[in-house]
Amino acid sequence: MTQSSQLTALPVGYRLAEYTIVRQLSVGGFSVVYLALDDADRKYAIKEYLPRNLAERDEEGMVTVPHELDRDAFNLGLKCFFEEGRILAEISHSNVVHVSNFFRANQTVYMVMEYADGRSLGRELEVSGGRIEERRLRKWFAALLSGLREVHLHRLLHLDIKPANIYLRRGGHPLLLDFGAARQTLSRRDKHFASMYTPGFAAPEQYEKDQPLGPWTDIYAIGACLYVCMGGHTPQIAEQRREADKLVPASKLFRHYYSRELLELTDQCLNLAPDERPPSVMAIQKRLLDADYSDPEPMPESAQAAKRLVGWIKGLAGGRSS
Repeated sequence: MTQSSQLTALPVGYRLAEYTIVRQLSVGGFSVVYLALDDADRKYAIKEYLPRNLAERDEEGMVTVPHELDRDAFNLGLKCFFEEGRILAEISHSNVVHVSNFFRANQTVYMVMEYADGRSLGRELEVSGGRIEERRLRKWFAALLSGLREVHLHRLLHLDIKPANIYLRRGGHPLLLDFGAARQTLSRRDKHFASMYTPGFAAPEQYEKDQPLGPWTDIYAIGACLYVCMGGHTPQIAEQRREADKLVPASKLFRHYYSRELLELTDQCLNLAPDERPPSVMAIQKRLLDADYSDPEPMPESAQAAKRLVGWIKGLAGGRSS
């Protein structure tokens, strides 16, 4: 934890309503997230609205706005943050982070969420050697899309779907967390809020303030996540793709590892034109749940031989080190 984040964050042991702060989990330009315990020692993640470029914390723990000219921007953010918490509290779905409480304190707003044991999809990728098999990909993303569909039915967008924001509970049950809709709304409506999206996962329309956002925007991010899970690097930034599209299609890059159906779906999600992407998350989910899909293209004999050679060398090196 840096010195600046230490000064910003609530201290360990701080009493916040019926919760006690255990430690800081993360800090960003828009909020701080804490691990906390309630009076029954149940774990929660608590997100505090604290835009770093507008507000600071005084010695008594109150969130203050030093410059009165920033007051309207701060209040707009507060309203968006509160509204996002209110909508998430209405959603009860096993694949969407559950907001159990949200309240005002310290002249700001807090969102209380479930704390799940497990690890992020990003971490799972590292453990899996950078590639996840098709069966697991289909299972996880079909479940995740079930939750995302419920989010869209409540007229809420995520707008920051990426491996770090997809959490895998123990047992592999996926959970969608850390929504970015409020941050994105603010960055579009007020110059005080810098653009808050993740390059490579953000759709091209997120870079244009006059372009409408919708479920199709989250669908682009789903395609980017699938692409990364297949063994690719983070896709080329969408804004750059508009100028010179250098993104190698999944159907070309991963044809020896995944079915044609899954590869085509991934490429369709990553289409720069919103109306060329799948029409809904339900449509994607249906294709993922279809058990009738083709085998990957067989590797050329030369590639198979090279793969066997690499495996043999690794095995030999492992034998020498033992």
